[in-house]
Amino acid sequence: MNIPYRLLSDSWYLGAAGLYALLLGAALWRAPWRRFRIGEIQHVFLGSVVGLLALWHITTTHFPGLDYHYIGATLLTLMFGWRLALLAFSLVYLGMMLNGESDWQALPLNVLLMGAVPILFSQAIYRLVDRYLPNNFFIYVFLNAFFGAGLAMVTLVLATTAVLVTGGAYRFDQLASDFLPFIPLMAFPESFITGMLIAIMVVMVPNWVCTFDDFRYLKGK
Repeated sequence: MNIPYRLLSDSWYLGAAGLYALLLGAALWRAPWRRFRIGEIQHVFLGSVVGLLALWHITTTHFPGLDYHYIGATLLTLMFGWRLALLAFSLVYLGMMLNGESDWQALPLNVLLMGAVPILFSQAIYRLVDRYLPNNFFIYVFLNAFFGAGLAMVTLVLATTAVLVTGGAYRFDQLASDFLPFIPLMAFPESFITGMLIAIMVVMVPNWVCTFDDFRYLKGK
């Protein structure tokens, strides 16, 4: 999703800017910067930003502000935690803006909708699974990655739809008939790609995924 400037009234962009500043400031204040002491993680983080920036240029659009592409919010949340994931999304959108693909005035609103909403949802799913279910490799991969990414995409689409309808950009019946029926087609690729990448990483390079612990999920299983 990429809401252009002027699609909504200025109050939406100003309100989003204030909320984004507070959320990003809180994330940066308590971000696990010590992870970057490992040189490999620095490269993985920056590589993830560049990779998402490239993927976001592969998109399809039916309505302005409702274009579709792979999001990667759940992937980054599981890899780096929600705070660094939000920073990564901010950098990706900055790259989109510098490439002329996004308006700078709309950056806070877009990062909140396409970044903060699915990131915090993915973090909540991870916390619930971690707290109430057994420490099992398959539970981690299928619920946090596959299931979590699909639901995060659904949450993102519904949140964006709510903002655009409330802001007067579209009528709900218009989106209900021409856009919302495609939610499964958007959720399944998000789920499959995220689950596949997480499964590969936790097996091959588990230190890249900060929410995964070899001892907890594999030892004696």
